Amino acid sequence: MSLRKEHEIHNRRKGRNVGVGLLLGGFVVLVLALTMVKVTSTGFSFPETQGTE
Repeated sequence: MSLRKEHEIHNRRKGRNVGVGLLLGGFVVLVLALTMVKVTSTGFSFPETQGTE
């Protein structure tokens, strides 16, 4: 139990921080999912290296 009541601005900042954190987490999950789909697809192949002549 806190001795002082939190100021209104702290509540607003906390809400904004949670929102930014969720967006950042969603972006990371999206990039991870796209990477996994690309790597595990059957058409994935490494680029051909050109031999020296």
